[in-house]
Amino acid sequence: MGHKHSDFWYHVAAFAMILVWGISFLNTRVLLDAGLTPTEIFVARFTIAYLSLLVVCRFKVKYCGWRDELLFVVCGVAGGSAYFIAENTALELTLISDVAVLVSTAPLTTALMGAIFYRDERITFMTFVGMVIAFIGSVMLALKDGFVWGDSILGDLLALLAAFVWAFYSMALKRLNRTYTTLFITRKLFFYGVLSALPFLALEGNHLDLQLLRQPEVWGNLLYLGLICSLAAYFIWGITVKRIGAVRASNYFYLSPIISMISAAIWFGERTNAVAYIGCALILAGVIMAEKFKRTPVSQ
Repeated sequence: MGHKHSDFWYHVAAFAMILVWGISFLNTRVLLDAGLTPTEIFVARFTIAYLSLLVVCRFKVKYCGWRDELLFVVCGVAGGSAYFIAENTALELTLISDVAVLVSTAPLTTALMGAIFYRDERITFMTFVGMVIAFIGSVMLALKDGFVWGDSILGDLLALLAAFVWAFYSMALKRLNRTYTTLFITRKLFFYGVLSALPFLALEGNHLDLQLLRQPEVWGNLLYLGLICSLAAYFIWGITVKRIGAVRASNYFYLSPIISMISAAIWFGERTNAVAYIGCALILAGVIMAEKFKRTPVSQ
């Protein structure tokens, strides 16, 4: 009983981070419209987060053995460069709400990988049913205007790719959480995220127009993405995953489309309809079911 109550604030933290990340789609779209490329936005936000972390905390350079170091690389790529470059590029090609919906399928791949690699992350039948219901709701949101995706199909596929690679990040994070502090993992994540993005930056061949950085909306959104959505959010997310598990934490991703859809409707005029509202209701119902019938961790 006491354990359930002690987990309450970790669930609140997970929801708060999804709220922050759900709104961040809008910040990214503003930067894309201002002229920054998807890779430039990612490199800028993670560099800001990494340098800020070095200022706030002093770290010693530490080699953790090649197996763990490889897991840190996986975190940096799957939870950093690959995820955000795919997501940012998708935002160039399709609607904010569509990207948010498709990215929200991350809990399905996370749950499946968790069931394969970790005994305590296996899911019950009813939890799986809840996930399926939430996924159906996500699909309804994506198809709220009919089955006409047209030229945005590449954006949809990139959003799905982002959801897929996030599952690798969640699994690597769970393994690393057993040995290292959240702060140390976060620092490694930012470092390898930026390092692995540099080849993509070189391939783009574009040089950042420094004049853009003088615009308040550009540097303001970059600071928000770097300090709040990256530095603070990744640190808090790491703590919640360590406490409540990768699958349970990732279930909150289903709420992201709702947050993004409402925000996009307010700031960018993206319209919704009855199908979208039904999809939202299914997502909420699915998340509640998936959490209510979660599997009790195996005591050892």
